[in-house]
Amino acid sequence: MEPVTVIGAGLAGSECALQLVRRGIPVRLCEMKPLKRSPAHRGDGPAELVCSNSFRSDSPETPIGMLHAELRRLGSLILAEADRARVPAGEALAVDRERFSAGVERVLGTAPGLERVSGEVEGVPPGQVVVATGPLTSEALTRSLSRWTGDKLYFYDSIAPIVAADSVEEAFAFRASRWGKGGGDDYLNLPLDEAQYRAFVAELRAGEKVTPHAFEEPRYFEGCLPIEVMAERGEDALAYGPMKPVGLVDPRTGKRPHAVVQLRHEDVGGTAYNLVGFQTRLTWPEQKRIFRKLPGLASAEFLRMGQIHRNTFIDGPRLLGPDLSLREEPRVWFAGQISGVEGYVESAASGYLVALAIVARRGGRPFAPPPAATALGALYRHVTGEAHPPGAAYQPSNVTFGLFPPLPGRVPKARRREAHAARARMEMDRWLGEATPVAASVETQEAVAG
Repeated sequence: MEPVTVIGAGLAGSECALQLVRRGIPVRLCEMKPLKRSPAHRGDGPAELVCSNSFRSDSPETPIGMLHAELRRLGSLILAEADRARVPAGEALAVDRERFSAGVERVLGTAPGLERVSGEVEGVPPGQVVVATGPLTSEALTRSLSRWTGDKLYFYDSIAPIVAADSVEEAFAFRASRWGKGGGDDYLNLPLDEAQYRAFVAELRAGEKVTPHAFEEPRYFEGCLPIEVMAERGEDALAYGPMKPVGLVDPRTGKRPHAVVQLRHEDVGGTAYNLVGFQTRLTWPEQKRIFRKLPGLASAEFLRMGQIHRNTFIDGPRLLGPDLSLREEPRVWFAGQISGVEGYVESAASGYLVALAIVARRGGRPFAPPPAATALGALYRHVTGEAHPPGAAYQPSNVTFGLFPPLPGRVPKARRREAHAARARMEMDRWLGEATPVAASVETQEAVAG
């Protein structure tokens, strides 16, 4: 049987490759690391998390939590390894990124029918191909794809700094999760009074920023704005955003701070913290100078500086058909962030859906996408344009309730999340009952998972 070539061993490519071999379709998984890396990558392993280590809320009544639940039910590689590498983060699913990547490597390395190929792919090879190269696709492959995709859309994405845990002065901090969720004390919180907060905002606004190339107009993804861009939007924007103190009480004062900086575990051993929501385009010297003025961070050792990079994605609704393959070249599929989904779990879900589409194609069946009311179906609606008004500009998106079909009837606001989740579970039950090729057998999944 002719193998499918999957280009890119990120979250989408790794998920897609494993789901294909689980269903008996051989795969050639191509990854340019370790011979070459994009500007955002540092490690050699698959499914490297280059931004946050959080997969966001695990609550089954949030859109992303619903997606977690659906992928777990389907035997997702990415969700299984995320659960194995979990670190304390309240109700969020956050992982030790090195342990997570190593877990994905372990599964891929023992999967029958999966061939690993190292080195950059500079052009689209013959046969069936999945392009899962992410938002930093190499220039050579981009040129090869441009004959079908035309000009690229793009936006800027930024990542938050990481500091050594033992360099944080915990005397300034208190441990708590918002509203006591999750472990109750999973986050280290650095409280600021109003004067400290105002001074920090002023520093952010005045700090030196990385300047984009002259030919690149900054267009940021709203779900991951640089902290200084948020600060420019209003004096109190950060206090209502990543520095909001809602649900937190400083036990030393018995009061809610004016603002907080939340630090989240980066690894199982608790040796590193991520500055939550502090993605930035400040220059590296300015990051050190400004962030060390925050209470508790005067001696902070930065293990990773915040960065900014350009992300590219295709115009999915215009270019992709109902089975997520190119209309002009149906042997080529796109999965992950390059298709216009945003987020780790959304990328994995995209790879899963493409695998199912290829399985259907090889079996001579039409692709049966997940129902629109499921989280998987909502993502499918986004990429294919079904969730957007005609003529709307296509932009990357996380899974949100805005991508779901409206709930029938009048549902009180307080019950809408519960109603969405209940409807999604019912629709998933129906889909799994009708689409028998969707899930691999339990025995096959357990054998591959080891």
